[in-house]
Amino acid sequence: MLARFIHNNSPRANKPFIPVDCSSLSDALFESELFGHVKGAFTGATRDSLGFIRAADGGTLFLDEIGELSLHLQAKLLRVLQENALCPSVISGRVRWISA
Repeated sequence: MLARFIHNNSPRANKPFIPVDCSSLSDALFESELFGHVKGAFTGATRDSLGFIRAADGGTLFLDEIGELSLHLQAKLLRVLQENALCPSVISGRVRWISA
């Protein structure tokens, strides 16, 4: 996999590599998994979740099959990429984004 090769041969090699198959998650689940959530945010949220973006802090987030995401989720993801921020923490420059 080219994404893993890029990660392993970069200064980020000792940081997390988070591969995500975008086609395998429903919109509701993907949004929760991508952005994270706090305990009690919705029915079934029994604990806090960092989300893929925060879990990849300092490393690489590989979004495979990104074209399978709904346009609504693609727009939210684009905003994170353009603003370089994910409330409540800023992620500017700390995550390498690779998509296919």
